[in-house]
Amino acid sequence: MNLILQWNHIVLDAIRQLGKLPASSPDRGRGGPPQVARSIGVIYTCVYDAWAAYDSIAKPTHSTIPRRPAAQRTDPNRRKAICQAAYRALTDQFPLEIYREPFKTQYANAIQTLLATEGMVMGDGNSNPNVPVGVGNLAADAVLAFRHGNSANPDGDFANQKTVYKDTTGYVPENRAMPVLLPSAVDAIAQPGKWQPLSYLNADHDVVTPAYIAPHWGNVKPFALTSGAQFRPTPPQSVLSQGFYDQARHVVAIQADLTPEQKVIAEYWADGPNSELPPGHWTEFAAFVAEREPLPGLPQSGKLGLDDTVKLFFALGNAIFDASIATWECKRHYDYVRPLTAIRHLFRGKTIQAWGGAGKGTQAIQGESWIPFQVPIFPTPPFAEYTSGHSGFSMAAATVLKRYTGSDRFGFFYAQTEPLKADPSVPVNDIVLSWPTFSSAAREAGESRLYGGIHFYEGNVAGLNIGEKVGNAAFNRAQDLWSGA
Repeated sequence: MNLILQWNHIVLDAIRQLGKLPASSPDRGRGGPPQVARSIGVIYTCVYDAWAAYDSIAKPTHSTIPRRPAAQRTDPNRRKAICQAAYRALTDQFPLEIYREPFKTQYANAIQTLLATEGMVMGDGNSNPNVPVGVGNLAADAVLAFRHGNSANPDGDFANQKTVYKDTTGYVPENRAMPVLLPSAVDAIAQPGKWQPLSYLNADHDVVTPAYIAPHWGNVKPFALTSGAQFRPTPPQSVLSQGFYDQARHVVAIQADLTPEQKVIAEYWADGPNSELPPGHWTEFAAFVAEREPLPGLPQSGKLGLDDTVKLFFALGNAIFDASIATWECKRHYDYVRPLTAIRHLFRGKTIQAWGGAGKGTQAIQGESWIPFQVPIFPTPPFAEYTSGHSGFSMAAATVLKRYTGSDRFGFFYAQTEPLKADPSVPVNDIVLSWPTFSSAAREAGESRLYGGIHFYEGNVAGLNIGEKVGNAAFNRAQDLWSGA
């Protein structure tokens, strides 16, 4: 298997395990969508800079290692440098010590096994640029030094166990927390146009009220953007306007008439806790692209070699990273309401047709009791609605994949083989999702959040627009670098 894809398997396993850390662990903060996007970008930038030292024209992002002489530009040297940089970046973003057994040992063994295939061991601190391990270490050192000091705040408080990736801008929600399992009280929503924390029972049956994830993320230094606000869209629907009411009514109508296929779409793309999240999901798609057979009529398609895979994951990872910054800047700037809050406010005291919960189908309920089509242990992500992160991540990644491969053709599919988590009573075992193009996959990812009752239509459309712009900007910069421009 392609070396980069082997490392990506370990990356995704490390991401999935973050949601299984104890609720009290400060390292749970590594597992939010923007933090995961950053980690993916950091890892594949370290890999790229190590690889660039052995290329004849590519420029690194941060490394100052002199280009290696032609005699050193061998495939074994390149592979060793890439592995060392990947190992260093991976264990920086997802340290071994934060995990519990048995995964901790499995994680260490997976890393050591992959290093051993190249004749390497964990813990080699060589910094000699004339040997590949030294190149990998120096490349990782430069990228990590830069990324540890640009507003993400990943490591400043590890020593005293404060929250990782803490809010550095003093965000305070304008609404107090609302219990999801109970009908909302008359005075539960002070500001109907603003984001609201939610209280609910988690998988351990504990009452939790998650805080807003990374409200400071718009201040993080991007890869290709001039700032997090570069592509900020126009404002969403103003509170209590006709448009505000119409978008809420639209979500209510969609939820009341979901087809089994739409429910599968909502759950397939959910990518919530204990998953690889949307950023990791698109690296799986990239892995499929790297390994697929040549497509008829597209001579440039087919299995990618190591050099091409390094470039693809470098551009993809940084597009996803920049999408997190642009999206979260917009979320914080507008601090916009989620459907659950808006619908309960607007339809209070009114009887509406809605999904009643697992096994209940569509029924008449009171508006103040409305719930989205989601698992009850994670009813809505804890950050503002506008714009959609799923849409931004997905279209940014789809744009890079389309531009790198020279075609929008994708050809991936998914077959539902298990009952839905949100509603096991729905017959779904014969449903197959398929995406002929990268763009169609990205659009479906965005639409899934309407089916799931997580986003409004406008938040999806604006997110797709941000994603396309970010994807083009990231690809342009990545291409300039590997082309020596």
